[in-house]
Amino acid sequence: MYNDYKTSVEDYIMQGDIANFIYKVYGWMAIALTITASVAYYISTMPVIAQTIFSNPFLLIGLFIAQLGVVVAISGFVNRLNYSTAVALFLVYAASVGLTFSVIFLHYTFASIALTFLITAGMFGAMCLYGYFTKADLSSWGSIGLMLMVGLIIGFLANLYFKNPMLDYILSGIGVIVFTGLTAFDMQKIKQLGYHLLSDYEMLQKVSVLGALTLYLDFINLFIMLLRFTGRSRD
Repeated sequence: MYNDYKTSVEDYIMQGDIANFIYKVYGWMAIALTITASVAYYISTMPVIAQTIFSNPFLLIGLFIAQLGVVVAISGFVNRLNYSTAVALFLVYAASVGLTFSVIFLHYTFASIALTFLITAGMFGAMCLYGYFTKADLSSWGSIGLMLMVGLIIGFLANLYFKNPMLDYILSGIGVIVFTGLTAFDMQKIKQLGYHLLSDYEMLQKVSVLGALTLYLDFINLFIMLLRFTGRSRD
């Protein structure tokens, strides 16, 4: 009986530790989304800055390369970074995404952006809950999602040449499915990683930033895909 009680107490403490870890993941993600939205809106109200960014292809390419570099740095070298550096890189990345996302506020109505955000939040939240509580192994979702994501990137790049609106809608529809599934997979993976690192507090802190980055990317990609269907042009 004592051993059963001890096990129950240990499980309760462990569940609490995991919950705190997940709260931190969502906390950093929420901060990053707020920074992205704030920067995007601010830049959209400053035509001179927006024009400077989007009229200079070299600046845009440099910005995209820098963003990719930050994602690679956090994802591939999180064990070598200290916690403060990981947080700083993530927040700088979120701000840089805001620079490129300012075009959304310039092109779409605020009402349609807000509606798309709410739809995205609802779908994202539902899949996070599923990924957290399900007992099913979602690893196959991750493998399939990764392959489809590569196909999507190739498809969107090809459509830059063909400029086919129907193909764009089809790819966006597939993208909604892909990032919806990846959200559940990533949530399950983050939770499992948290369990493995409960005894390593410093690493757990850094992984909370990595987890926030992963879910942040799922959210903004899902948002972009949905915006192609629900966004309303200012024109």
